[in-house]
Parts: sequence; structure tokens; C-alpha cells
Amino acid sequence: MQLMENRFAQNRSVENLTHGTLLWEPSPERIEQANITAYRRWLKETYGLSFESYNDLWTWSVTNLEAFWESIATCFDLHLEGDYSRVVSSFDMPGARWFEGTRVNYAEHVFRQARGDEPAIIAKSEVRPEILTMSWNQLEAQVASVAKTLRDLGVVPGDRVAAYLPNIPETVVAFLACASVGAVWSSCSPDFGVPSVIARFQQIEPKVLFAIDGYSYKGKAFDRRPVLSDLQEAMPSLKATIVVPYLHPNGEVFGSFEKVPTLRWPELLTQPAKLEFAPLPFEHPLWILYSSGTTGLPKALVHSTGGILISLLAQGRLQSDTKPGDRVFWFTTTGWVMWNAVVGNLALGAAAVLYDGNPFYPSVDVLWELAEQSGMTAMGVSPAYLSTVMKSGLSPRSKYDLSKLKSFSSTGAPMTPEAYAFVYESVHDDIWLGPISGGTDVVAFFVGGCPILPVRAGEMQCRALGVKAEAFNSDGQPVIDEVGELVISAPMPSMPLYLWNDDEQQSRYHDSYFAEFPGVWRHGDWIRITPEGSAIIYGRSDSTINRQGVRMGSSEIYRAVEALPEVADSLVVDLEYLGRPSYMPLFVVLVPGAVLDDELTAKIQAVVRSEVSPRHIPDEIHVIDEVPRTLNGKKLEVPIRKILMGFPMAKSVDPNAMSNPDTLDDFVRFAQTLAGRFS
Repeated sequence: MQLMENRFAQNRSVENLTHGTLLWEPSPERIEQANITAYRRWLKETYGLSFESYNDLWTWSVTNLEAFWESIATCFDLHLEGDYSRVVSSFDMPGARWFEGTRVNYAEHVFRQARGDEPAIIAKSEVRPEILTMSWNQLEAQVASVAKTLRDLGVVPGDRVAAYLPNIPETVVAFLACASVGAVWSSCSPDFGVPSVIARFQQIEPKVLFAIDGYSYKGKAFDRRPVLSDLQEAMPSLKATIVVPYLHPNGEVFGSFEKVPTLRWPELLTQPAKLEFAPLPFEHPLWILYSSGTTGLPKALVHSTGGILISLLAQGRLQSDTKPGDRVFWFTTTGWVMWNAVVGNLALGAAAVLYDGNPFYPSVDVLWELAEQSGMTAMGVSPAYLSTVMKSGLSPRSKYDLSKLKSFSSTGAPMTPEAYAFVYESVHDDIWLGPISGGTDVVAFFVGGCPILPVRAGEMQCRALGVKAEAFNSDGQPVIDEVGELVISAPMPSMPLYLWNDDEQQSRYHDSYFAEFPGVWRHGDWIRITPEGSAIIYGRSDSTINRQGVRMGSSEIYRAVEALPEVADSLVVDLEYLGRPSYMPLFVVLVPGAVLDDELTAKIQAVVRSEVSPRHIPDEIHVIDEVPRTLNGKKLEVPIRKILMGFPMAKSVDPNAMSNPDTLDDFVRFAQTLAGRFS
């Protein structure tokens, strides 16, 4: 390891860092021990297939989709019941159907990986600051008891079960109980406001609601009991509510709000039961997730049991290199797809590490302390989180034992080369860093990591096997080493079956993903795929800035501006006023103590000039308290652009789909000044 550290030490210094700088290479031992190496060996022994490089393997996987996905089911023992004549019925998008004629159960596959008294869940929260460990045996017993209650309540395959719960073990138990019965799961984090929850759950008409009594965030208690009656009243389909005593473990019996029969979670666990699994068609709905929903009702995305399982096996085993006994963490809430990904590690025999609370309360150390205490082997966070840690001055490796941490990842936004360098300097010398980019839409990533490939600053290592991710130019043609639209030009098993309550023609599904390039999934990101097969994401394609003919992703500006120690966050929009010169304001959130004076203004302009382009220097810079974000943490660039261009609020953004709707007031007022300026 010392030789490797010396070899890359100079490359990792921020002064020498550029996109594509080589930062790490796996050792021969890592390559030999990787799951993907064993898989390649299996392909050769079973089918006589041999590939010289990862890119050769990727090409085979996307040009021979049926052979690839059948190999995943076979090699990783998906245990499908029944027979199928084709792996995929057609290659139409939308419309592809997988392994028709077979049956499978998600929870059954999970408990086939069970490891007795070893940890299945390791959890910590602001409410429960001590580490809680649940063994596989304990998990199975609790899932069996909750599943029995669901059956007693009349829940049958296809019924929807909604969960207004935080990221705690009870939520995992409730989900697996639903999966065992064949109920369709859907969850929202309790920090979602009542209108946001109703906008999601009301669409799907759940039969049972799991709910929390309250939670804590940044040391402040939030009692959710008063809102439960509102939720019950808004969902007349409910037959029962099950309340988890979390904030008030010894609180009152929850009868004051009861509009439907209400049970307490501890009552469920007093009923011992044998865990049973309903055999379900491969494409039986597993869960319903939701798009960001910046305007209108959020899209309710229905995903299949088999499609999610087989995708999880491919990406968890081959791309993430997850092994039985690993301990995998992502910082997430139950309202983000990464919660589903964390729980999915149970289907790989790994333990899920959970955290509920603010990641910086009571200090920036919280998650790093959890990494040490839990023996975390894989850690995932957002680039925004990492940026805050970098600016705090904390060097996690100097304070915590992170020796068991084998891999580190991020998603939610492009990760800057400086953040790559920070991971190697301040987290671990010899760690595999594999950021990913995908989406709630497919519960998978398109481009991301691979344990046998090198890590280069600012780049995701590869396209995922079985995922035909390409960059399309404006003519709809694939390009290499050029920035283009991220598209998926062949079906994936984890693509949505349909959108809930769509029409017979699936019009909303089609218009959301397939309208731009017929028969091809357009994801809405700018991407460049290098000749070596790595990828760089440049931000959302619908918020591209075009100044004097030069197109630039907003992420390039964020990278430059947010690297300044005075800037905590930022938002940029280009207001292309018809017939008028382009006007591009930049909004910045400053760190405590910083002031936007002439010196800092000049500093921001200079860094944009030198690191982005002179054409993209903002016309004005304004201080804001907070960047408007969706419930999933994405910056609201396009909606804010609409507001500033004078569109009515109702046609620009749904405040209920935001994590911080109060931030809109400043932009509405600013829009009024612009109206006078450009009239």
C-alpha cells in the first residue's frame, strides 16, 4: 500500500488535479478477489466466453441482452419458479416484458441469504444515539410477525401499503413483510409535509398505513401524531394504521386521532409466526416510487419484483462488488431511492447500515463515527455532504478508524475532482472510489463503478453491464468523447412497468421518457463518454446555459464557485429573454461570517472566468439563505428560471414537492424587479 500511496501522491494534490488524472488502480489481489472476476471465470467455464477487457464484456452484455440477463439469473441463483420461452418478450420501450411465466418473491430471496446471528441491520439515529444491531434471525422473526398481521388485516397480493416512516429498522421489517405477502410498498419520509404525502399516497389508494409518532432532526423533536388524522382522512381506502412508537416510546395510546382501526407496532411483535412467501409473477409490482414532481402530481413509478431483484444482483454483485457479510451504508431518507438500494443489500447477504437524523448534528463527525462503530465496509453520501465536510476542516482518517472501509461512493450530483482528491487524502489512501449516476426512475445506475478499473478524477469508471447508456447528439446519433444527451437505447429489467393511473396508451410514461427520441429512453442529463469507456455527467440537459453560442452545464459553474471557501452552495440560471441580451444571475449561500463584498464578488467572477469561461461570468451575484431543492435534494434550476421569467407560480413549481418551499419568496420578489427592468 505504501508503494501505491507514493505512486499517486503527486496526482492527488489539488494543485495538479485535472479531469481524468489517474488517482488509484486496484491491486492484483483486489482484481482476483472481485466478484466480477469470478463471474468472468464462470462465463468462460459455462459458455466458453472470454473477454480481454471490461469494455469488451460491456459490449457483449448490451448486444446480447437475453444471454447476459439469463447469465445473471443463473450465476447468482435467482431461483425462478416456472418456465419461460424468452428472457425478454420484445425490445420495445416501453413494453419489454422479462422472464414471462416465472414466479419469484423478493423477501424469500433475501432470507435465502440469511446469516443466523450475524448482523442484518446496524442502526443509529438522533432518537436512538446508541448503536442498535438486529441479527438475521431477529429480522426474520419480526418480519414473520408483521406479515401475519398484514394477512389478518386482509392484505393480499397487489394491495398497496404506505409507509410514513424514517430510516430505522422497523421500516425495513415492514417493507420485507409487505414483500413476503405480495403487497406493493410505497414510502415517504416523515419530514415530507402533509400535502406532499397526500399527493403521493392518495394516488395509489393504500389499504394499510405504517406511520411514525415523531422524529428528531438537528436536535429538534417533530411530533407527527397530530398529522396522522389528516392522512387517514385523505385516504378513505385505509383499513388500518400501524403506528411505530419512536419519539414517544411510552406515550399515550394513539386513539385521539383514530379514524380507522389503529395498532401499535409492539403489539404486532407479540405474535410469533412462521414466515411465508407468496409466489409472485416476475413482473408483479414490488414498490411504487415517485419522481421529483417539481410541477403537478409526482409521477408514481411502478417497479417489478423480478426486475428489481435481477438488476440488484447484477449491479450489487458486479459493479458494487458487494459480498456476504459486508456492511453497506448510504446517507438517505425513506423518500429517496437510495433507501431502496441500501435495503437491497440484504438480498446480497450484506448488512444494511442505517442512520436517521441530520448528518451534521451535533457535529460534522456523526457519519464518520458511525463508520467506525459499525465496521462499515462501503459508504455512500452526496457530493453536497462531502463538500461541507471538506470545508469544515475535518480529516476523518486522522480521527476515526476507517480501516474496514473498502469502497466510497456518491450520487445526486456530479462529484468534483477536488472531492475525489479529498477522499484519498482524508478518508483512505487505498480505497475504491466509485461515484454513480442513475435514477429513481429505474432504481439502478447507468454509469458508475467497477472494482477492477482505475479511478480517474471527475470521472465515473464505466457504463454498467447490461445498460446500453449512450450520448446522443441533436440528430439522435450516438457519439463518443462529445457531450450529448444521456439515453438508454435498449430495455432494462428495472425500468418501470408503468406509471400508476396512466391511460391505456401509457401517454404520461411515453411523454416523460420517450418523446424526444422515439423508442429510446432520454434521461435528461448531459453526459460525455470517453474513448476508454468512462463517463462524465455535466448536469441536467434541460437547464443548460447557452451564452454567446457556448453551451455549458450548470455543474461546471457550481464546481468552480463552490470550491471557494466562502461559498457553501449556489444556484445559477440563464434568463434567455427573447430579443434581449442574455441575463445570468448567480445566487450564493455563504458560509457563516462571509460577506459578499467587492473582494468576494471579484473572486467569484475570476474563478468562473478562469475555470469555466469568460462568457459565463454571472451578470449579477446575489446572496440567498438557502438554495431551493426538491424533496430528493436536487436544485430547482428550471422552476426558478420559470419564476424569474415571469411564469405564474402554479405553472413553475409545486411547493409541496420541495424540501424548503419558503425559499421561493425571495425569487418571487426578485422576479418582480426583473419585470420592471426588462419591460
